[in-house]
Amino acid sequence: MISRVADHCFWLGRYLERAESTSRVLGVTRNLALDVGLNPRHVWLPVIIVSGEQERYAEAGQGRTDDGERVQDYMTWDDENPSSIVSSLSAARDNARSIREVVSLETWEALNALYLWMGSPRARTDWREDRHAFYRRIRTSMQSLQGIVRGTMLFDDAMHFMLLGTMLERAGQTARILDVHHHAFQALGSHEVIETALWLALLRACSGFEPFMKVHRGRVSPAAVARFLVVDPIFPRSVRFALRAAVSRFERLRPPDQTDLPGARSAARLTALASWVAALDKDFDVAGLHELLTHVVDETAAIAGVIGSELLGYAPGPAAEMSAQ
Repeated sequence: MISRVADHCFWLGRYLERAESTSRVLGVTRNLALDVGLNPRHVWLPVIIVSGEQERYAEAGQGRTDDGERVQDYMTWDDENPSSIVSSLSAARDNARSIREVVSLETWEALNALYLWMGSPRARTDWREDRHAFYRRIRTSMQSLQGIVRGTMLFDDAMHFMLLGTMLERAGQTARILDVHHHAFQALGSHEVIETALWLALLRACSGFEPFMKVHRGRVSPAAVARFLVVDPIFPRSVRFALRAAVSRFERLRPPDQTDLPGARSAARLTALASWVAALDKDFDVAGLHELLTHVVDETAAIAGVIGSELLGYAPGPAAEMSAQ
């Protein structure tokens, strides 16, 4: 596979995951703002921080992070915001269009239909009239699209690059969401009932509420939630699971015994991070959660950059991860 095609597959997977994650976070945060009597800024600021758009949000003149409508508009419709839903869908479609010979017809039709709906007046009307249904449609459409990809495409190098991008994005997204919200919860010092509601909202933001309750039938605690989202081996959105899946996909692209192939640094760094997170299961300490999650976020971004320079044709350097996307 040539590096250009691999690059489009990798970023197609990342943008599909990013669009779903953003819609889920927005929907859960909106419900939280309606249900819990918190300062609106404490509710909506984490959404901007999680997306990594705090500086751009301020530069765009948006300013207020206590205005939920403004934050939702920015994270849904702003095409200058690379983390918004509309930007993620547009970028995913652009990548898929560039490799139409690789993606299945069903994948292209489903993604293109969602993109066209997102650009229609009807989508704007749905967003204004029923915000909950709007975010649910984005989320379920992206989940359906992931199923279509797995059910209609060959599990060849193209698929492995797509899933590698998806799982790296997922690991970084889960770590970001947990880190930012955990810090915000600590700063609030809320009543126990409100704190429990916040942690449950965090689980829902990661699609982890029902899986968590099946594993932990007792009282919800910060340590239990954090441990579940970081090191649970069978929850598909935990950091540990996502990194293990990323390693599996990378080993399909570059088998460990074929040392003559490119990607040695990427393989070593990705495997090291996955092994480090898995080892935390033995002695998980919530007191050092911020440092742990910061390392995961930084390292997943760095690994994507190394993959870009070793396999996807990017110029070496710190800007490699962003490339021309």
